[in-house]
Amino acid sequence: MSIMLAIYTTTLFLSAALMFLVQPMFGKMVLPLLGGSPAVWNTEVVFCQSLLLLGYLYTHVTSRWLDIRRQALLQCFLIFLPLLVLPIGIQRGGLPPQGVNPIPWLLSLLAVTLGLPFFVVATTSPMLQRWFSATSHPKAGDPYFLYAASNAGSLVGLLGYPVLLEPYLPLEVQGWAWEAGYGLLVLLMLACAVTVWRSPRSQPHDQSRAAGREASRNPRPVTFSRPIRWMLGAFVPSSLMLSVTTYLSTNIAPVPLLWVIPLAIYLITFILVFARRTFVPHSAMVRIFPAVVLPLSIVIIFQATQPIWLMVAIHLIALFVTSMVCHGAVANDRPETAHLTEFYLWVSVGGVVGGMFNAFLAPVLFPTLIEYPLVLVGGLLLLAWPERGKQFPFKWSDVAFPAGLGVLAGGLILSIGTAPFAANPLSQAVLWGVPATICYSFSARPLRFALGLGALFVASSFYTQGEGSLLHRERTFFGVHSILLDSQGSYHLLSHSGTLHGKQSLEPSRRCEPLTYYHMTGPLGQLFAAFRDEATGWRVGAIGLGTGSIASYRKPGQEWTFYEVDPTVVKLASDPRYFTYLSDCSSDVKVVMGDARLSLTQEPSHQFDLLVLDAYNSDSIPIHLITQEALQLYLDKMTDHGLLIFHISNQYLDLSPVVGNLAQNQGLVCLLQNDLNLSEQQRLSGKEPSQWAVMARNLEDLGSLGDDPRWERVRGSDGPVWTDSYSSIFNVLK
Repeated sequence: MSIMLAIYTTTLFLSAALMFLVQPMFGKMVLPLLGGSPAVWNTEVVFCQSLLLLGYLYTHVTSRWLDIRRQALLQCFLIFLPLLVLPIGIQRGGLPPQGVNPIPWLLSLLAVTLGLPFFVVATTSPMLQRWFSATSHPKAGDPYFLYAASNAGSLVGLLGYPVLLEPYLPLEVQGWAWEAGYGLLVLLMLACAVTVWRSPRSQPHDQSRAAGREASRNPRPVTFSRPIRWMLGAFVPSSLMLSVTTYLSTNIAPVPLLWVIPLAIYLITFILVFARRTFVPHSAMVRIFPAVVLPLSIVIIFQATQPIWLMVAIHLIALFVTSMVCHGAVANDRPETAHLTEFYLWVSVGGVVGGMFNAFLAPVLFPTLIEYPLVLVGGLLLLAWPERGKQFPFKWSDVAFPAGLGVLAGGLILSIGTAPFAANPLSQAVLWGVPATICYSFSARPLRFALGLGALFVASSFYTQGEGSLLHRERTFFGVHSILLDSQGSYHLLSHSGTLHGKQSLEPSRRCEPLTYYHMTGPLGQLFAAFRDEATGWRVGAIGLGTGSIASYRKPGQEWTFYEVDPTVVKLASDPRYFTYLSDCSSDVKVVMGDARLSLTQEPSHQFDLLVLDAYNSDSIPIHLITQEALQLYLDKMTDHGLLIFHISNQYLDLSPVVGNLAQNQGLVCLLQNDLNLSEQQRLSGKEPSQWAVMARNLEDLGSLGDDPRWERVRGSDGPVWTDSYSSIFNVLK
């Protein structure tokens, strides 16, 4: 009996580990093809959730139509099919279309490359639990504890990728390693099928005849409302998990490590709530839920990003508690074993719908990341839906009090929030502290608290935080683009998911003046000034367009080419209603659509005298643009005396050791300037703090910059060089 249990547990553990190892592995394979956008991971997660749903549906249907032994025979045939398409990898030449939404292309690539192996592995968990329930094992009456073993394997697979596979194995070898793991899974599945055929019982364990705890505790029939509760209980954590992932990837870096942390927390909650032993009481999570959600709501309203450790902690803790509350409600309401496959099917439906809501529907329905607070409120409303009976009978005050709170918050915003002293800490304390305190007083009644929190979010839409007036907003696969008129009416600003990406003066005499990080007195301006005489006839390549600010440095006789992955950025930078750097200052520059690394491979070698790397998704630089392989590509496209300049400004990461190691590895000279301490006058002139690094093959190629005290020599550190197969942000966190 113990051997049988070990076989089932090991098989479930391995299948889940393989399922969650392959997701970050494939995401890293495809990320460079789509400019390092965080939406790549969200799209892949939804695709995998959909395949998981199909796997559960397949298990549910075959369980209804076939007896255990015939189902085992069918599964033994199915598990050999993925061997025809393994190892997992992306074929050369498979490039996304340019200028259109890449999601359909990405989904088709996922279906062809990942679809069959992932689907087969996805059928394992519910099917093996059904098989186990048909054995004569003493625990066959309650196989739900195997779900915890499955989720433990998922967690190990997720965390094992950035710790064990990503740092040490090239992507191609990772694909072969996954295939070897799948081969082992095939052998274990065959062993489980043997136990089914040798079992004296041919039908799943009938809990109505069992004296187990589960049957006596929860004998209720599966009515219409119960599957809806299961689905909603899975919907909320799935949606929140992707919202937190988007926050981390957009503001820090789109790397597998930051992808897996929210998903790992999501899985941990499944492990805890389905474990045979209760480690965290559900009632305790419900009690602290309001105290966790309210601070997160204030962070979302303020769009706070500092200090980063605190902000990340608030988002992750709220994700954990919310998932524990929702998944706990689902686990407590699980039915008897006869409805096991149906139960998992509905839970999977909720996860898929939650993922689709974030990845596909929300970008179309909402101009900003409204889905995050919306689903938070939805999680609270789920608590207000009584599981048995009416613990919280409806009262009109549950609607009237939140409405009054919304009016109060809106009044405070329109009075205090627009006053000259609005930024004063005392004003902010009154503005948000009073409504938040009142909202928390509603926490004893879930419906009242949920509607109160929703009222705060609605009122916050009138709060501008001194940003100026909104002229245009557009949400795409690559993020939220906003064009603002500053509060003084002097500048147009381009913001990408809350990070400033450039601005232009509305004063006619300053229309061609580069501002923000590209100011003439900043590092980039110093470089162009140092090579003013030599730059005639230069061929310049710029990775990242933004507002087109650096095009104002173009001189007659020079050839400029911009590489931009986001068609919306090109559209906005070319619209004279907002920005005129391209039309007024340098009308004949060339713009090439697509990921820069892919586009540069099509360019002739040794053509650029200067390459400017200035590509960002919000505040995160795409990692695949600052790796050893990327640098080798840049050097191949540069002339023998060409220059390569990196914009490495970042709130959270110190990228100077990264570029220093890259330069040292290639035998290049690297200079760095931290232009961070600006005077008030400089800021008023439109300048922003920035950090730049410039590389060349020889010190002489850097001209007068080599003797400029503002530029310091950067040498490599003891850390490893970033490659397409390895990058670690832990070593460069500020």
